Amino acid sequence: MSDQFVVLSGDFVTIKITGSASDFTSERRFPKGMTIFELKSKLELVTGCSCSTMTLELYDTEDKLVCTLSNNDAMLGSYPVEDGMRIHANDPASKGAFDFAAAGASADGKPLYTMSDEEYRKKGDTFLQFKKANKLGEFAKVDPEAERKNREAEAEEKALAATITVGSRCEVSVPGQASRRGEVAFVGQTSFKPGWWIGVRLDEPFGKNDGSVAGKRYFQCPPKYGGFFKPKDVAIGDYPELGLDELDEI
Repeated sequence: MSDQFVVLSGDFVTIKITGSASDFTSERRFPKGMTIFELKSKLELVTGCSCSTMTLELYDTEDKLVCTLSNNDAMLGSYPVEDGMRIHANDPASKGAFDFAAAGASADGKPLYTMSDEEYRKKGDTFLQFKKANKLGEFAKVDPEAERKNREAEAEEKALAATITVGSRCEVSVPGQASRRGEVAFVGQTSFKPGWWIGVRLDEPFGKNDGSVAGKRYFQCPPKYGGFFKPKDVAIGDYPELGLDELDEI
C-alpha cells in the first residue's frame, strides 16, 4: 500500500541560526510542523532577540536570501527550508545593546551580563511568562478527551486516504462549493497543513494552484487546475469529464 502514497520525507530540518544581537552562530534541529511563532520563542534565548520584535530571514546554502518567514501561524515546513540553510533573526530593538557581544563586553567596556536559564524563568516580563499567563505553546491546557478525539479523527482520515490511489478518477464535493471532477495526483501529508490530503488535477480551471503550495511541489498541472482536498470530500469512481452542456449547468 505504501507505493500509493506520496508522503513528504524529513519531518525535521537542521539549520544554522544567526542573529543581529550577536555574532554567535549555532546549528539546531527543528520539526517542520512547528509554527513560526513557536520557532521565534525558541530562538529568543538562542539569539538574544526578543520574540515580540523579531523577524526571521531564510538563506540558502549559498547564503542567498530565499524569503522572510513572516506568517507567525504558518508551519516552518510550509516554507522551502532544507538542511544546511540558515535562519537569521533580526531585532532592531536589541541590536544596539548587543553589538559588542562578540567581544564579550558592552559598549562601555564592561563585561556583558549573562543570564542563566533559571534567572530567565524567574523574570516576570519575558515571553516565557507571557506564554504561561496565556496558556500558549507548552503551557497550553491539554484536554484528554479532545486529544483522544483528535487521534481518532486522524486515524480515520489516514484510513480513508489509504483507499484512494493516484491516477483514480474522482469527484470533489466541498460543502458550499460546486462539484468538480478530475484525477487524483497526490495522496499523503503536506508541509502547508497537518493531516492527510488528496491532490487533484482538475478537468477545468476551478482550482487554486498548479500542484504546488508555498514553493513546494506535490504534482504537476497548469495554473488553477490543481487543488488539495480532505479525503472525506473526494469520491472515487467512474467520473468522466463533463461535456460543455453539463458544465453550463454547474
